[in-house]
Amino acid sequence: MGALDELTRPAGDDDHVGGVPARLVASPASTAEAAALVAAAGDLTVVVRGGGTKIHWGPSPRALDLIIDTRRLAGVVEHAAGDLITVLGAGTPLDELALGDQQLAIDAAPGATVGGVVATGASGPRRLHYGTARDLLIGITVVRPDGVVAKAGGKVVKNVAGYDLGKLYTGSYGTLGLITECVFRLHPRPAAAAYVRTTAPAQAVPAILAAQVAPTAIEIDTATGELAVLLEGTPGGVRERSGLLEKLLAGEVSEAAPGWWGRDPWTADEIGMKLSVPLSMVPGLIESGSTLRGSAGTGVLYAAAHDITEVERLRAQCVRSGGHAVVLTAPADVRDILDMWGPVPGLAVMRRIKDQFDPDHRFAPGRFVGGI
Repeated sequence: MGALDELTRPAGDDDHVGGVPARLVASPASTAEAAALVAAAGDLTVVVRGGGTKIHWGPSPRALDLIIDTRRLAGVVEHAAGDLITVLGAGTPLDELALGDQQLAIDAAPGATVGGVVATGASGPRRLHYGTARDLLIGITVVRPDGVVAKAGGKVVKNVAGYDLGKLYTGSYGTLGLITECVFRLHPRPAAAAYVRTTAPAQAVPAILAAQVAPTAIEIDTATGELAVLLEGTPGGVRERSGLLEKLLAGEVSEAAPGWWGRDPWTADEIGMKLSVPLSMVPGLIESGSTLRGSAGTGVLYAAAHDITEVERLRAQCVRSGGHAVVLTAPADVRDILDMWGPVPGLAVMRRIKDQFDPDHRFAPGRFVGGI
């Protein structure tokens, strides 16, 4: 019980997850401390918290004894600029990263941490060009629910040693253990960027992609009826490509992103959804009448639903289109009566993985697909 006594404090009024209050909060400062804490936690139920920007995502836990706060597990452990690689503590806020002329090309909310973005599988506008956190993650250090430290991947981009734990933990919502460090592939910071903004419909996306202007992101916002394309590169190249798109879309070029860019479309009293459909089905989804915002270039859109009926309508439309829809967040009065995940293929496999990694179901119980 030594690590519990040394690292924990009584939970306060703000220490809750989905309305479920915790009894204790711990803030380990290293992987070794985190491992000792988890090993000493015994049969306590655990939820991991980073910056708290997505702690309200997903169903409420069935039980909650201990919140493990990762914000002391922060900082740049290593930056190998010549190899375009960095090792980051899981509690590192992404908006505070300083990597010189290089960047970790992951869009995140202010205050969001590395571990939180990986655990929720979050992504933003630039996923079209750079990929998601899952694509950029090449190594990971985790503490398993039994307190054992496990590592996978490495510090080189082409690494095939061991099991790919990184992909397994990405999007697992903290149900398989505690992420303490992540290794990422970096990209050069572009010298110039411009946004081409237009009221062209989503049907313009094929024309944008066919124009070979190498867009970094293609985003749409149904509330304003606006489509915006981000172009990055050398000053001359960006100037040439943005001029071409300006004519193609009858739009205007701006150095600043639209005010809605990268922001969630829902308010606190609305239901927030993530919708994924094939590109050919994006126009139909946009014409559904719901408030949507997101990547018209990848088919990943975010929706603000007003009630359960709208959730079911959008989910059915996505499934018919060959995609899927999940509820990320919802007001307290509807959270418990919503099927937040919906039908998900491979549930039996996910249950077996959970049973193997966390046989007592102590980590984030009930937060994942099928009540995992």
